[in-house]
Amino acid sequence: MTSTRVAQPEVKTKVLSKLPFRTGTAASAVWQGFAGSVMLLLGSLGVGWLASSSVLIRNPLFIVARTTPVAVIVATVLLCLGAALMLRGWLRLRQHLVSWDESSAPVLKKALILWVAPMMFALPLFSRDSYAYIGQGRLMQQGLNPYTDGISALNNYFSLGPDTLWTEAPTPYGPLWLWLEHFAVLLPASSPEIALIPFRLACLAGVVLLAIYIPKLAARHGFNPHRALWLVVLNPVVLINFVASVHNDSLMLGLVVAGLYYASSKRAILGILLVTASIAIKPITLIALPFVGLLWAGSQAGWVRKFGIWAATLGISTAVMGIMGAINGLGFGWLAALQTPGTVWIWYAPIGLFSNIVGFVVTLLGGGGASVTDVIQGIGQVASILIVMVLAFWKINLPSSASADAGLTANAGSAFTNPEAHGESQRYSQAVLRRMTWAFAAVVLMAPMIQPWYMLWLVAFFAVTGVKEGWQLRTVLYLTAFFTLIALTDQLSVFPWIPVVLVRSVAIGVGVLSILYVMFWDKKTRGLFVPSREPARSTTA
Repeated sequence: MTSTRVAQPEVKTKVLSKLPFRTGTAASAVWQGFAGSVMLLLGSLGVGWLASSSVLIRNPLFIVARTTPVAVIVATVLLCLGAALMLRGWLRLRQHLVSWDESSAPVLKKALILWVAPMMFALPLFSRDSYAYIGQGRLMQQGLNPYTDGISALNNYFSLGPDTLWTEAPTPYGPLWLWLEHFAVLLPASSPEIALIPFRLACLAGVVLLAIYIPKLAARHGFNPHRALWLVVLNPVVLINFVASVHNDSLMLGLVVAGLYYASSKRAILGILLVTASIAIKPITLIALPFVGLLWAGSQAGWVRKFGIWAATLGISTAVMGIMGAINGLGFGWLAALQTPGTVWIWYAPIGLFSNIVGFVVTLLGGGGASVTDVIQGIGQVASILIVMVLAFWKINLPSSASADAGLTANAGSAFTNPEAHGESQRYSQAVLRRMTWAFAAVVLMAPMIQPWYMLWLVAFFAVTGVKEGWQLRTVLYLTAFFTLIALTDQLSVFPWIPVVLVRSVAIGVGVLSILYVMFWDKKTRGLFVPSREPARSTTA
């Protein structure tokens, strides 16, 4: 998946004529996304997550919104239509800003602000992880070890609002996030929602970091920074999962992208420190460390220098993590908790689905199906580690600058000309980070559990190393639509006396129909998913 750069303006014009381009104003797309975000806010009042100990649950507005079946169904419909409208606004922005020149920047910034602002005030949507953060902070407050004790060790833990799936599990997070969790529960408040404020601000900081460094890293590799900003940061799956759902992957990803930018810009120590800070949020970004070492070593490094740099990179990161562990008294306890997410599976994860189908068949035949499932999942994890090692150790052969330039074809979707991007340093950085992207992809795709926000890691890394127009971009669009739909049909907070089957059926029905409408029936956006030879043109948004 390598992107392309514009070589000659006249070729660019020719390509533009083949795109599913619609005339109109980008402002209409911006306000569509804003309206969708407001609808998500309103929908969260009825089916967003509230802890049973929250004072808001006794507020008359919330009582009506959450205990009346009609109100709950209306809130569910608002969520589905709001998400679909955000998706449509995002797609329409791409059509209006297809040239991706400097005039795109203020439009994209305005869209980002307007789309994020309403969701900052929404109740947590589609996930209760933010309430698990509070529970883990309570563990820290009471002197318990969150790497060995689950939230269930707390008295009245259920009133904090965490998902029961995780109440017995140790935390998979690093020391930096544990400190934030501890700080959050020290805030004087009578409602858990006040404790959520630090987590929301941390997730917002992650989005801001992405908005700064995704364009910078894309531009360093010769790709259009505005297109990268649109593709990643304004992606509705990013905003829904990072802002509305309050997932700490936002800060984790923002820090690792910032670290990769500095590592690729000859500021390796700063890069290592930022990536280490990312590891201290969620340790999965350990995968990035060997590739940061390759960036530090440079394209001309031999094996002696590479191993020396790898040792130095690991040493710096380990020392920083060791200091953090010494301060909080938990050491490297997070290493044992790395397997926590692997205890569950989901149907759209290839390894998860395959292992459980095989295990089910073996059980039917009288065998030990659970053991077979575990073995298959273990093989997948080992294979992913081996793939990461191969990608890190396999020699990188760079094409010459001349051959690289000769291979570039004009492409309006990645129209960006950067003379420096043809240098060896930039081409090496792109090659190393593309290797790293495939390493993350291997770990994600070979895990039994794939959360929607895992896709966002890959979208970010692929975007800064090149995503072509055509099937590559279309793949991202399909994944975005799919994971938007997955969010809508996932976790909704519904009181026991309200028929949950009815509410979930409404979510599935309205969600599927609205997303499919945007993908295949809307005359203005369907060409992005099923391109026609002569796309229809429109003068309105």
